[in-house]
Amino acid sequence: MQNKANRPWVLIRGAGDLATGTILRLHRCGFRVLALECADPSAIRRKAAFCEAVCQGSTTVEGVVCRRIEKADEAAAVSAAGEIPLLVDERCAAANILHPAAVVDAILAKRNLGTNRAMAPITVGLGPGFTAGQDVDAVVETMRGHKLGRVIRQGAAIPNTGVPGNIGGYTAERVIHAPASGPMEFVPDETGALVDIGAVVHKGQCIGRVGGVAVPATLDGVLRGIIRQGYPVTKGLKIADIDPRLEQVANCDTVSDKARAIAGGVLEALLSLAEERDIPLL
Repeated sequence: MQNKANRPWVLIRGAGDLATGTILRLHRCGFRVLALECADPSAIRRKAAFCEAVCQGSTTVEGVVCRRIEKADEAAAVSAAGEIPLLVDERCAAANILHPAAVVDAILAKRNLGTNRAMAPITVGLGPGFTAGQDVDAVVETMRGHKLGRVIRQGAAIPNTGVPGNIGGYTAERVIHAPASGPMEFVPDETGALVDIGAVVHKGQCIGRVGGVAVPATLDGVLRGIIRQGYPVTKGLKIADIDPRLEQVANCDTVSDKARAIAGGVLEALLSLAEERDIPLL
């Protein structure tokens, strides 16, 4: 195993909560990781998403710091300090500068936003929108169920159903979409504290406003995620997520079981492809 400063880069496109699970797993396993994000991320599970570093400059998930950089050549110093560098780079232009050994598309857009096999010796796509053997070398299944985290070497992931996974007997009810367009506004609860991630909410309770329109909770549970205050929301955008399991209050700032399963699939895909092609990653 070579010194980390000499290891090739692995670029992760996207740094939302599911991508963060992969970024954390690879970082903890010794990979030299650079996260790439858009300029205005719309993460819901903000406390478990490295993309918060875009707005805040840095953020911490499970004890690991992710720090925003302005240029690709700043990534090495941040990585050497034990932190994860994050660059606003929607087109993956950093690949032309850092010449990564691998690119992982973890944007979870349900379609391919430009990732191709010419970007790196190893390419991996998460979820629907990619075809292994065509635009990427491997696809990792993101649908909840028996195949979650499975590595696909030929073909595509299960098509997007448009229905959120079942948690505690709830599916579509868990996810809240904007009733109007406008800036996201947080609101106080009965104690005067702003309703935010980790709050226990009740069905019908106002948990925020969009363009002045009240956003009611769709069920009793824990507000696992809500888009950041001031975000310019468009009508229909996913803006909040409620978990009916009250014990999940303690887990709102940690990587989810789904994200960890996907991260395991990414790790398997990278290591197996690297071994087959004799590409050093560590």
